[in-house]
Amino acid sequence: MKILIVSVFSNHLFNWVLQLKGAGHDVHWFDLNDANTYVKRIDFVEQTVKWKRIVEYPGRYWIKNNIPSLDAFIEQFNNRKFLDVFEKKFKELQPDVIQSFEMHSACVPILEIMKKHPAIKWIYSAWGNDLFYYQNEPDKLSDIKAVFERLDYMFADCTRDFIIAKKHGFKGEYLGTFPGGGGYNLDLSDPLVRPLIERRTILIKGYEHKFGRCNKVLESLLEIKKEINNYEIVIFAATDKVLEKVKDPRFKGLKNLTVKRNIARGELLELMGKSLIYVGNSISDGMANTLLESIIMGCFPIQSNPGGASAEIIEHGKNGFLIEDASNIKDIASLIRKAIQNPELLKSAAAFNMIHVKPLLERNYVRDQVLEKYQLVEHNL
Repeated sequence: MKILIVSVFSNHLFNWVLQLKGAGHDVHWFDLNDANTYVKRIDFVEQTVKWKRIVEYPGRYWIKNNIPSLDAFIEQFNNRKFLDVFEKKFKELQPDVIQSFEMHSACVPILEIMKKHPAIKWIYSAWGNDLFYYQNEPDKLSDIKAVFERLDYMFADCTRDFIIAKKHGFKGEYLGTFPGGGGYNLDLSDPLVRPLIERRTILIKGYEHKFGRCNKVLESLLEIKKEINNYEIVIFAATDKVLEKVKDPRFKGLKNLTVKRNIARGELLELMGKSLIYVGNSISDGMANTLLESIIMGCFPIQSNPGGASAEIIEHGKNGFLIEDASNIKDIASLIRKAIQNPELLKSAAAFNMIHVKPLLERNYVRDQVLEKYQLVEHNL
């Protein structure tokens, strides 16, 4: 089966695509935004990259960084149009299947082309805020509904999004709920998992932006200063607003606070493997990959629950806590306090997750199920 994948440059995408290696499919990737980079990790995939600029002229990066207005002027004439290049590649490849990762960047822009080719099967992989958040914006919702009229299949990282899709007109076949980047290689992560008794770190996802609400978690820490005095507090992937927030003199009392901006995935897993509690807070998301990673690394997860997505994997009070109001500082503080005051809960939650949840996230286990879904699509060609 010849599969043309349409997506922006993304590590989650590459992890997903690696599931197809050796499965007998002819896989192609069209880099939507043209990151201008060939990806060696997926070297079994034919890659359409470096397509955007007509001429790669000397000094372009210097002009872009130092004279942005000139760069913008030149790019008006030096950029190929996405749809022109994509349609040419489409006709050249004659794929059996198009798979679009993310609604608004990878489905909506190619809808008119897909309407011209109704015999070509179209798979949509829902990511993050695709549906839950943007269904509330009339223009976005109109685009979503138009795409659903044409789609044949759908993957999602949480079942919530399939329910939303049906609500807005998806009548195709649901291929299932799987982690957005496929499963996890437990052989690599297991050696980093430290015994619970050795852990004294509270790990916090540092996203503060349109969706992320890390600063609400930071405010909650001020409510429980004394209780967390003996713990290391580590914020990872901190955005600018978080870096600004921690300059507030009130946070000087948190002497064990460390803020990390950029962090490699290996370093993050190592951090999780020695952290007692993980906190992730946002007003909108799918099934957060960092939530799943915290579970396989033995952390006690405290996670926001937009639209009920996190509740698909966390049973509140059993194998983690759910934040039902991402803006409620006192409630977040209360959940962190309850966690650190109840070591038996943390122990039983970790045991439950290791036995009942972690095996379901193992890479080969997920891959086998995903490949069955692709076989189903191939059978229906």
